[in-house]
Amino acid sequence: MKTSGINDIKQSYPNEWVLLGNPEIDEKNQTILSGVVLYHSPDKKEMGYLGKPMTSGYDKTALFFNRVTPRYKRSVITSLFYPINK
Repeated sequence: MKTSGINDIKQSYPNEWVLLGNPEIDEKNQTILSGVVLYHSPDKKEMGYLGKPMTSGYDKTALFFNRVTPRYKRSVITSLFYPINK
């Protein structure tokens, strides 16, 4: 199998879980640089069932979700705090 750079992987599998074999990781920044794409799916459970057998023969593996959100769409998280009356 062919090793791909992380930018190619992210472009090929938007909004999917991606399982990589023998990933090259930047230890200082804790980021994935490249790896062999073993399996990809938008369903995390499917990754567990169908991806697991594909990991044999690899020294290490990595699993990540490639989230892609459009620029115009923003998510806002609001926390509300209420005073406690005694």
